[in-house]
Amino acid sequence: MIAQLLTGTRLLLVVPFFLWMLREQAALAAIAIVVAIVTDLLDGVAARRAGTASAAGRLFDHATDFAFVSAGLIALVLRGLAPWLLPLLVAVAFSQYLIDSYWLHRQRELRMSWLGRWNGVLYFVPACVDVGGRLLGVSLAAPLGWICWGLAVSTVLSIVDRLTALRSTSRTAPDSRA
Repeated sequence: MIAQLLTGTRLLLVVPFFLWMLREQAALAAIAIVVAIVTDLLDGVAARRAGTASAAGRLFDHATDFAFVSAGLIALVLRGLAPWLLPLLVAVAFSQYLIDSYWLHRQRELRMSWLGRWNGVLYFVPACVDVGGRLLGVSLAAPLGWICWGLAVSTVLSIVDRLTALRSTSRTAPDSRA
């Protein structure tokens, strides 16, 4: 119950966070980011301690993270600080993650990947850099752009990695013709 409340709190922040990022309300956006990161760190711990960790809870957590970081990235795109390609790639990668896990591998929970996990963590960075720069009164547009393009490249690599893993799995499957 506590874990779902923590994740739900993050989900409820998605729209206000988007608006605060879009309107350049740095202090409110910073509070939302801190709450999002803290609740993301604590929800899994709470679920494991309570013995309520589940595949559905992990899906809720990952989908909420996707919604939160996408809101921040889209706001950055609309403000001209991030390439439109990044939130598009994040959506493709998350969709691939779901399709690969539930339909192609027919698992009952998400199939994690090392690179995908790190990308999920690092997708919070552009909003943090933007908000931090605004709070400090400095422009971090140039480093923010490099960070976003670096994340776009790592997201493409993650998508290709998952496709490659799927292809090699299908070749070695007992019912494959390879």
